[in-house]
Amino acid sequence: MLGFLIAALAGFLTPQIEGPVAGPIVKTLEGYFKVEPYEKRLIAFMVALLAAAICAALLDSGTVFGVIFGAVLGYFGSRIYTVIKKIIEGRTDSQ
Repeated sequence: MLGFLIAALAGFLTPQIEGPVAGPIVKTLEGYFKVEPYEKRLIAFMVALLAAAICAALLDSGTVFGVIFGAVLGYFGSRIYTVIKKIIEGRTDSQ
């Protein structure tokens, strides 16, 4: 369970680490091949997922599925929350 929570946090923090963490990686990679601007966030997500997986392995907590699922939920968490909130508000308005 702890691995899931760590991965959810890592997924949620992906946009914040895009500049300071993925930026230097992209600059290094651009010396070898072209990196598209939209791939910068993907690189940040991969780094966050790798860090979450290492933490989960060190703490011996969580499964691979739990870490991946937590990271995806964390990444899309704010969007999922907004959709659920709109659904609930829609039900309340229609009653």
